[in-house]
Amino acid sequence: MDMSEIMATEPLKPAIFHILLALASGDSHGYVIMQAVRDQSGGRVPQQTGSFYRHLSRLIDLGLVAEAPAPRQVEDPRRGTHYRLTPRGRKALELERQHLSLLVTSMNALRKGTL
Repeated sequence: MDMSEIMATEPLKPAIFHILLALASGDSHGYVIMQAVRDQSGGRVPQQTGSFYRHLSRLIDLGLVAEAPAPRQVEDPRRGTHYRLTPRGRKALELERQHLSLLVTSMNALRKGTL
């Protein structure tokens, strides 16, 4: 089973989902991605620097994220590598959106008593 088959059948782990979601709006460096994960999850997905970069490294190995060229105007020269979502990463995010949409539909049906 290759990665695309796994992504189609298993939900993404919260940290992975939020990292991909943070990159969906554009290239960014690690610190901003970590802040976005905290903000998007309301603090429910804690990211320590070490675990964040392990997740990021795994996403790069899987071809979901890649290093991106630094922007022409660097906002803070102390910030290192920038990252971008790859087409494969966008596909993984879309598959997760579909999973979540089906889940919400099922929950709504339960609430209406149609299940």
